[in-house]
Amino acid sequence: MGYFGWKPYVPVAERRKKAEKVAAKMQKNGIALTPVIGARGSIAKTFWGKAWCENLERYSDYANRLPRGRTYVRNGSVIDLKISEGAVQAQVMGSSLYKVAVKVFAVPAPQWQAISADCAGSIDTLVELLQGKLSKAVMERICTPKTGLFPAPEEISFTCSCPDWASMCKHVAAVLYGIGVRLDTQPDLLFSLRRADAKDLVAQAGAGLPKNKKAPAKTKVLDASLLADVFGIEMVDAAPPAVRGKLTAAKEKLPAVKKTPAIKKSTIVKKAAATKKPAPLKEPATIKKPVSTRKSTAAKADVGTAAPKRKPAMPKHKPASVKKK
Repeated sequence: MGYFGWKPYVPVAERRKKAEKVAAKMQKNGIALTPVIGARGSIAKTFWGKAWCENLERYSDYANRLPRGRTYVRNGSVIDLKISEGAVQAQVMGSSLYKVAVKVFAVPAPQWQAISADCAGSIDTLVELLQGKLSKAVMERICTPKTGLFPAPEEISFTCSCPDWASMCKHVAAVLYGIGVRLDTQPDLLFSLRRADAKDLVAQAGAGLPKNKKAPAKTKVLDASLLADVFGIEMVDAAPPAVRGKLTAAKEKLPAVKKTPAIKKSTIVKKAAATKKPAPLKEPATIKKPVSTRKSTAAKADVGTAAPKRKPAMPKHKPASVKKK
């Protein structure tokens, strides 16, 4: 221990090694940690993160302790930070491991209603709101000190397990800056922290638009008789209200038509099958015998036994008688 009970200063490199060892040990024991990743330059990068940090730096109550808190965040000393409704639980590595608890009061209902009314008709989608892509006037209204969404010093309370007697120690300051870093990636946590529903701003879209209650002037209304000439169609004259009333009364006096019972489809099919005439019988088609290309054996026999044509008989010449000498 140093003078006045203060612990000796721990260099940044040594504190970082301690933080890594403690985080590894907790993870082995099954404890899930959500550290704040430090980086050089500006702590926050997006609109909501920057707006949160700027809101902290506006108040002189925090001016003395905030610079040390920025150093702790950049060095990765905030090894765990969890945001829930109206509360933040964190663990910061200093000369030892300290636990920090931050409570943020809910935004007062009249204040939230005023913000919603002022932004009515200007926020179309929740995505644009969370991305900070709205008009400068709308975003300035949401971020207005003391009357906007960001908390004032009197709306924040915190405790730390370190021996520092100051109202805000460097560990608490590191956690407050760590909230800004977390809003870079999860801007919806701001509404959860203030217990406000971001959808209320989107639901008010269009509510601020003036309602036109006046009817159009008679000179701007086109006469029904001219519609046929303009559009080239024949218009049917609508019956006046008195005539329509008489027609409705006469229709009501007509006797109710009894509805015929519904006939099942199966019954209709059966009746149709019963009344169907049988198809006329067709005569069997005559079977044609195939014509044989071969001649019958009888024909061949006739051809083979046919008598050949006889040649005319030649006259027999008798030898001339030889005269005896």
